[in-house]
Amino acid sequence: DGTSSPYDFRTTPTLVIGGHTWASIEAGNRKTCGVTTAGDLYCWGSNAKGQLGHGTTTGKSVPTLVSGGYTWASIDAGREHTCGVTTAGEAYCWGLNDKGRLGDGTTTDRNVPVLVTGGVTNWASVSGGNSHTCGMTTFGEGYCWGSNRYGQLGDGTTLGSVPLDEQSSVPVLVIGGLIWASVRVGDWHSCGVTTVDEAYCWGANGGRLGGGTLENSSVPTLVSGGLTWASVDGAVGHTCGVTTAGEEAYCWGSNANGRLGDGTTTNSSVPVKVGGNW
Repeated sequence: DGTSSPYDFRTTPTLVIGGHTWASIEAGNRKTCGVTTAGDLYCWGSNAKGQLGHGTTTGKSVPTLVSGGYTWASIDAGREHTCGVTTAGEAYCWGLNDKGRLGDGTTTDRNVPVLVTGGVTNWASVSGGNSHTCGMTTFGEGYCWGSNRYGQLGDGTTLGSVPLDEQSSVPVLVIGGLIWASVRVGDWHSCGVTTVDEAYCWGANGGRLGGGTLENSSVPTLVSGGLTWASVDGAVGHTCGVTTAGEEAYCWGSNANGRLGDGTTTNSSVPVKVGGNW
């Protein structure tokens, strides 16, 4: 809203200045981005790694146009990087690039959008996590890139002798022959819903994969319960989803601070129903 103090909090909704008409807004880690109805992309907030995409590393307290002159269809604010898909079906990322999370074939930080490489075209969506990114094509193929320490790229590779070096700076295909309707990323794991309404997760587990075990998986693992899913999304240590009935929400994984919404603080490696109607 134009204020610059990092401690000038707001406890009620505050209008974002600039007179823009927004089509979508995405909040990330200490930053926010939005696409206008004209397809322009603006970001504001923290910018130490160039994650606002306007060509510098200076933070902004007002919406600032992302460089490149592209027309954007969607955006994902990520953690310390940002990614988006243009109306031409191209995927771009910018910001912190350790482990190759920007997908441009390098590990160099970028303060303007760079094209996600690897020969993949026709992107439908992208989603950024803690140090990896996943995306889906219009053909329903899933791809991931960046850190693969816990198998979160979903390509079936096992951890190397030096897990911290396990990574890909270009998109790799998520194996399994599944056709995806959506793919979303959590902190160290990834999840997706197929065109037949099944949910799968892969990567760091501890219950967040929802398959009833605690072991990590480098391949998509079916979420237990026999439910039909409309959407799933990963967070920090847990995952949540909404069924196709549209009235039931479920969560699984860590239940610290009651984040699973089932009235307890007990962790669960399988989906538990969130109280209320959705």
